[in-house]
Amino acid sequence: MSNDSGAETRQRLIAAASGAFAEHGTANASLLDITRQAGQRNRGAVHYHFGTREGLIAAVLEQHAAFLSERELALLAAARERPGDLAAAVEASARPTTELAETGSSGRHYVQIVAELVAEERIDIHPGVREALERTGGWAVFEEIRARLPEMPAHIVEERLALVTGFLLRAVSDRARAMDREHSRRPQLGTDEFVGNLVRMIVAMLQAPVE
Repeated sequence: MSNDSGAETRQRLIAAASGAFAEHGTANASLLDITRQAGQRNRGAVHYHFGTREGLIAAVLEQHAAFLSERELALLAAARERPGDLAAAVEASARPTTELAETGSSGRHYVQIVAELVAEERIDIHPGVREALERTGGWAVFEEIRARLPEMPAHIVEERLALVTGFLLRAVSDRARAMDREHSRRPQLGTDEFVGNLVRMIVAMLQAPVE
């Protein structure tokens, strides 16, 4: 197998896995079906190129790490010029995620996959999965959000950040699914209006009074 054909096969497997993981879940999608969709007759193609299911998940996530890192860190730098503005820090997460979902099916699949991994607390299923996510600017953005929160007990901070993470990903993921449908039950907001509304909702959630 030449390097070129090996690289092409790997990319076809990643593309097939991206759609399958988004549709069926990272734990339930059939590796055999992924192999067939990629046009491979060798049943062991996934294991040959990625080692394990988890290695394939990591490769799928790695595709968009550079895009998210560039956008999140750029918006984070802009937010740091506005100290104390919680909305600016939240936008550094919400806008790049939304933009990625609008780039095409691969971007939408990425958001849906990460939403599932976060909801099921499976970020640490494989070192490569966490590494792919850490190569984005997401961790730095959430540390900035944490630093701008009103004073509240630490356990409440952690609970709110966890809930907000799931809410943000689910909102963008649901919008991505609606974009894939020919007809949606409700009109979808444009990018700026969607992001602005999402940011304001998240800020309100984070700043809600603590009993």
